[in-house]
Amino acid sequence: MNLPDDAMMLLSVVNTKLRDFYKNLDELCDDMNVEKQEIIEKLKAIDYEYNEELNRFV
Repeated sequence: MNLPDDAMMLLSVVNTKLRDFYKNLDELCDDMNVEKQEIIEKLKAIDYEYNEELNRFV
């Protein structure tokens, strides 16, 4: 599955996958073969940052 380009859709998909399938963002990125920094930058543009304790973007 490719991740969406739209930041809000990306937020929804990534947070759902983190909640349901992955213990952290690194694991998600490794498994899906996507660049962690690219996700971080796209979501930072809409004022979301990854919270390791919560394992989601907030």
